[in-house]
Amino acid sequence: MIKNIFQRLGNTLNDRTKFPVKITPLEKKIRYSFQNKNLLIKALKHRSYLSFTHEKDFESNERLEFLGDAVLDLIVTEHLYNNYNTQDEGFLSKRKSILVSRHVLGQITDELNLGEYLLINKGEEKTGGRSRRSNLANLFEAVLGAIYLDGGYQPAEKFVNRFLLKRRDEVLEKNIYSNYKSELLEYSQSKGWGIPRYRTVEETGPDHDKKFVVLVSVNKLWQGKGKGRNKKQAEQIAAKNVLSKIEMDDCPD
Repeated sequence: MIKNIFQRLGNTLNDRTKFPVKITPLEKKIRYSFQNKNLLIKALKHRSYLSFTHEKDFESNERLEFLGDAVLDLIVTEHLYNNYNTQDEGFLSKRKSILVSRHVLGQITDELNLGEYLLINKGEEKTGGRSRRSNLANLFEAVLGAIYLDGGYQPAEKFVNRFLLKRRDEVLEKNIYSNYKSELLEYSQSKGWGIPRYRTVEETGPDHDKKFVVLVSVNKLWQGKGKGRNKKQAEQIAAKNVLSKIEMDDCPD
């Protein structure tokens, strides 16, 4: 018993001295224990944090986010394919785009309070980086990528099922989670207008706090602008604004 007490104490001290965040409570939140704790730490590293550690760009969580995005896409696609076996590709694509959207992932990560573990510099902290939805969505994907590398497909699938797919119906039913780009594309194609065109017309701010303005054009009749902290967010807002204009004008052909 005494040996176990000292072992637990040693693990706690190890959390405090070796790593920049407390590993054990974070693993309890995500309900996965890493064999390679450094993978989890890497998943927490926002690009801004590298200015503090003087590490190379590839040491941020962006590579794990890239991997996690692909893993998430496969897990959600497989889930929808198996659970909606009488629906067509368009139905499945629309629901997948909602489930893997930045808004949904950011909301889930926020509810788990994972932002408190995000490694960022003081500038990012002051501008609300811990609660920024884009950062939180990226964190979700980075953690997923780390789990996949550490334990393989099965624990990665359990993570997605537990925190995202378990609440699939709730997420899909809420209009707040609508993917406006997908809605605009579907509507435009149904009218024979082709594919909406998105163009970044303005980009301002430092690397850790960029702001983008995107212009979307539909069939040379409709235009809308959107502003966001990344291009995806700006495109969603632009698409939402165009859809609102179309609805106000009674959707003329």
